[in-house]
Amino acid sequence: MSGQKIIFRILFVFSLLGMGCNSDGNKSNTPKEYDLSRPETFNMPESLKEISGIAFNKGKGNVVYTVQDEEGKVFRLNWQNQKHNQTKFSGKGDYEDITLVREQVVILESNGSLFTFPVSEAQFVETGKSMEWKNLLPKGEYESIFGDEATGKIYVLCKACSVDNPEKKVSGYILSVGNTIEKTGNVSLNVDEIKALGVKVKRGFQPSALAKNPVSGDWYILSSLNKTLIVVDKNWKSKLAYPLSSNNFNQPEGIAFDQSGNLYISNEGDDMKDGNILKFKRLTK
Repeated sequence: MSGQKIIFRILFVFSLLGMGCNSDGNKSNTPKEYDLSRPETFNMPESLKEISGIAFNKGKGNVVYTVQDEEGKVFRLNWQNQKHNQTKFSGKGDYEDITLVREQVVILESNGSLFTFPVSEAQFVETGKSMEWKNLLPKGEYESIFGDEATGKIYVLCKACSVDNPEKKVSGYILSVGNTIEKTGNVSLNVDEIKALGVKVKRGFQPSALAKNPVSGDWYILSSLNKTLIVVDKNWKSKLAYPLSSNNFNQPEGIAFDQSGNLYISNEGDDMKDGNILKFKRLTK
């Protein structure tokens, strides 16, 4: 067999392998509903260079609620308008995520403590109605929270908790919101299932944000450390995974959906880049 024929056959085999990977949804670089390579970018003001979690009130995408890592303040921005309002709810801390549910703003501190205050208080420079909720969750590090408006439930995922083997399981907790906050249930992610999707897990899978897609009902879970977005079904079974390119995702820390199913991901800035929020319009209905 001539050298040219050998080269042709090798190239043919590789093309077939490439076709096989492209036909496998788990290996795709972007979800079919969202083109992760083509965001609409909203750069943050200097005060939000260290933007962390993001959320909307009842899915209304015109106003973004957010926190940054260090200050006990909730910021409100109109989409693509750097002018913002802020409400002080506590002193300095390590605030990682935010959600709004049943007329309450809920902020997650990295140690698992929660802070709440009424949404109506977000119009003021400082609220006197903030409450801190301690010892609801096991000791550990937390960065992910989501409030389900339909059920009034809050979901929190561990980033690194002593009760978990990070290479095997990620624990999550369900809390109910009312006059008080109580833990009412548990969920978990199987890390072996995540690995099976091709995600490189060196120090365990460490979630940095989560949100529920209002169209599909699937959970979208972000990991800044693993630079990955995974999609989990209603039973918390991992089904899809997508790598996040550093070209667009400097340090992905927050995730949210608006009521139309558009996807938003926030990125912390650094000395070279502003913090930002990336919007990905839903491509299919």
